[in-house]
Amino acid sequence: MFLALKEMRHSKTRFVMIGIILVLISWLVFILSGLGNGLAALAAATFKNMAADYVVFEKGSKASMSKSLLSGDLTAELLEIPDVEAASPMGIVMASAVKENGGQEENKLDIALIGIEPGSFLEPAVAEGTGLDAAQPTYAIVNETMKDEGFRLGDTFALDGTTESLTIVGFVKNQTYNHVTSVFIPIETWRKLAFAAPGSDQGIKDPVNAIMLQGKDIDPNAVSERLPGTETVTRAQAVQGIAGYKEETGTVFMMLGFLFVISAFIVGVFFYVLTMQKSNQFGIMKAIGAKNGFLGKAVISQVFVLSLVSIVIGILLTYGTAAVLPKGMPFKLETGWVIAYSLVLLAIALLSSLVSVRTIVKVDPLKALGRVES
Repeated sequence: MFLALKEMRHSKTRFVMIGIILVLISWLVFILSGLGNGLAALAAATFKNMAADYVVFEKGSKASMSKSLLSGDLTAELLEIPDVEAASPMGIVMASAVKENGGQEENKLDIALIGIEPGSFLEPAVAEGTGLDAAQPTYAIVNETMKDEGFRLGDTFALDGTTESLTIVGFVKNQTYNHVTSVFIPIETWRKLAFAAPGSDQGIKDPVNAIMLQGKDIDPNAVSERLPGTETVTRAQAVQGIAGYKEETGTVFMMLGFLFVISAFIVGVFFYVLTMQKSNQFGIMKAIGAKNGFLGKAVISQVFVLSLVSIVIGILLTYGTAAVLPKGMPFKLETGWVIAYSLVLLAIALLSSLVSVRTIVKVDPLKALGRVES
């Protein structure tokens, strides 16, 4: 470590330039991670935050809410299955909210109308206002992002294309679905809106899109046997079934993967070139008794210190960037992912340095001495 630090102090410019490249790479990795997490949260925050363990869909729906249609009466049968602690129906339909303003319509806001049973485990905790009330079918609790569009507690807004209106009685946090604001309403009101067209309910009694289950030890096969025509998946699998979610997150992870490969190549090449330039010095040191292990540790120490400092700076720059990003930007940094990606970047840098170590091992001290100019 002493040799490594002494050389870094002696050749500041060279190592600073390499460090800048590593900072930019790590910064980009964390920025992409934040954008990926932000987009994932915007697409599926409602599903990710719900207090459910399993979801029952119509068979063949591929865990998609828009393709599934079940009878709400199945809820009672599900409660009789072993290990099912609670069951509650749920429905989702996309709509547009239009705030009433003295008879003049403002810009429309895309929303996801989510029908749930008031007071059930699916109802999110209210950050402001009150919760749903089965006796008040037009009451709604909405994600707090609607405040940015001018909606306030007690406001009434119309639903585009219908004669129905909803009143905001509460605001919740981190509730979005398919990149739009989630609006929670009583399940009966949701049915009225979702199946307004004659025959759209396909003759199913009390139709819902899915039924959410609580119970860590539920056997999906037991549910399918008890209720033919259904399929039961975990909440995580239900998240994957949201339209475009897999493709969106897959694209971000693919970019991160390429970035990791590129960073490995850049670090490896930089230190390989530096090692080749110092082959004479390494040869002399080996000739006077320096072991390969000592020289290899010096190179690895340089890579470790430089990479660690660069990653820390990249993290600080990322948090600084997050602080100045527009409020509507889907950006979310998760500490766990930041630590994981930091370790991956550090591991890649250390593994890339092994190319330089191999080069040091192959240096012949006699040949190196022969090339030294007097």
